Amino acid sequence: MWDDRCLLHDNGPGHPESPQRLVAIRDRLERGGTRDRLLAIAPEPAPLAALAAVHDSAYVEALRRACERAPVRLDPDTIVSAGSWDAALLSAGGGLAAVDAVFDGRVRAAFVATRPPGHHAERDQAMGFCLFNNIAVAARHAQDRHGIERVAIVDWDVHHGNGTQHVFEEDDTVLYISTHQWPFYPGTGARHERGRGRGLGCTLNVPLPAGSGDAVYQRAFETEVIPALERFRPDLVLVSAGFDAHEHDPLAGMALTTEGYRRLTTLLRDAAVTLCGGRLVSLLEGGYDLEALAASVETHLEVLME
Repeated sequence: MWDDRCLLHDNGPGHPESPQRLVAIRDRLERGGTRDRLLAIAPEPAPLAALAAVHDSAYVEALRRACERAPVRLDPDTIVSAGSWDAALLSAGGGLAAVDAVFDGRVRAAFVATRPPGHHAERDQAMGFCLFNNIAVAARHAQDRHGIERVAIVDWDVHHGNGTQHVFEEDDTVLYISTHQWPFYPGTGARHERGRGRGLGCTLNVPLPAGSGDAVYQRAFETEVIPALERFRPDLVLVSAGFDAHEHDPLAGMALTTEGYRRLTTLLRDAAVTLCGGRLVSLLEGGYDLEALAASVETHLEVLME
């Protein structure tokens, strides 16, 4: 999933979540010939009804108005520009189109290369570079449009996806799993956060210390993430694919390598094949070293195409 209009979202000079992130991915895939092996699907803007399944309608309208007045700073890290409204609708819409492509049988797996990212966005609040919670919108769409019962979301972004957890913390039809640096922004994602009410036990947080590398992540996936997926038996696996746990990322302190992402992708792909016919959709979240981001995305896609 790709749309050039997602380049129009501009957080301002020097901001790490820049349009160059997508440009770096595009250029890397073109140079290596990977892009020629992909089926490119252009997303449509997410309809307001799909956003309302996750976000308060008043928040959606307030965000639209803020984009009309742009530039507007929504929090210390999150800014909207004149192009942000269209980019945000397309970023959420990319998840919808990817889910549709998987369930329509056009593809087995899909990667949504759009921005702004989404997993910090709460029901009524933009946060941490995120405007709409793209992966939460995609999960609800999969259930509402395609009639599936259980969706698993695996979030390997270096930051905990507070917004995604909060959307689904009382829902036993969505399993949310997060591996993340701890303690770190945004301060949520402790081990004891396991969901609430009917959703108790459907949240699995795997907080990891700074400096964790390939071996630590692989062990966490093999001993906790994959077994949790096997117990839940989802009809679809969604991945909040942040690549900011990379050893070269400037905003965090983890030590995953590009090959480490290859192994994590392989584990999730194999689990999806076993549990839900290979149906897997990953959505871009963080990743702020351009070379590391582009190389990791390329590796991620190579595994999904195997």
